Amino acid sequence: MRPSLRTLLLLGLGAAVWRRARRAPFDLGSRVVLVTGGSRGLGLALARELLERGARVMLLARDGAELQRAGQQLGAGPRVHTVMADVTVEADLVRAVDATVDAFGRLDVVVHNAGLIQTGPLANMTEADFRRIMEVNAYAPLRLTRQALPHLRRSRGRVLIVSSVGGKVAVPHLAPYSVSKFASAGLGQALRAELAREGVTVTTVLPGLMRTGSARQAQVKGQQHKEYALFATLDNLPFVSLDGRVAARRIVDALVRGDAETMIGGPAHLLKYAQALAPQLTADALALGNRLLPEPVAHGGAARGQDVETSVTRANPIKRAAERDLNQTGAADQERT
Repeated sequence: MRPSLRTLLLLGLGAAVWRRARRAPFDLGSRVVLVTGGSRGLGLALARELLERGARVMLLARDGAELQRAGQQLGAGPRVHTVMADVTVEADLVRAVDATVDAFGRLDVVVHNAGLIQTGPLANMTEADFRRIMEVNAYAPLRLTRQALPHLRRSRGRVLIVSSVGGKVAVPHLAPYSVSKFASAGLGQALRAELAREGVTVTTVLPGLMRTGSARQAQVKGQQHKEYALFATLDNLPFVSLDGRVAARRIVDALVRGDAETMIGGPAHLLKYAQALAPQLTADALALGNRLLPEPVAHGGAARGQDVETSVTRANPIKRAAERDLNQTGAADQERT
């Protein structure tokens, strides 16, 4: 490398570090945050973390009973409100933004957490599966950001998009999910560049596996019991998955810092760097891993994870603890977080 080029790179790196050090953290005290998918799982964990940092929170979800339980768990009185809404219905998003402003007088942060996950062989996934998950995981954040933008401009607010490591590396048996998360990560990058001139900061986080109890809500195809047993076990495996509360803290840290993009969890970092440094080797390893996964079935629809529990997953104490802590047990039969 020529010295001049090396000097330019070092100067650029120094300027980036200096700029980040000088940037004032985003104070969440008294800020108003709208959290989609806020009634359970990661959304509920994020709401807890935001409240602990002084924010006021509007929880958005489709199920009224789940929202009521979530509000009771948070126990933050007038600092917590709830709104029933479907993130795929634009009129509901308009109503949710209006309800937030009516309740708190302003809107400073939108957290796009609501998501759908499907697991199973590609052969058992339909085009409708791909379209449906795109509506929830990619188009819903775009629509809600647009609805909230006038308020975010006024407060010089922030947008947080919860994507996934699956938005950097496509994982076998999560094809529709990975496609939608690639789209959400790209949306985050585009919004970051376009909205900066309007004073709105956009952060995209890409977590790996997290112990949030969300496996119960997954749609499972193929050999359903085997698929779910594998997915739910990995989702709750120490050193592979991250505790939900720890993940929430790191995600909110990224929001406060104003990061452009942050991986959450050690395995997520490793997978990202493996893909960047050795894409061919990573692709070959994933293809090899796919050979070890359950084969497709000739016919069969989707089942909810909670409906295809096995004795192995049902008895997992780590999984059960996460489900209790994050309002997953006793949840109504809904399709989305």
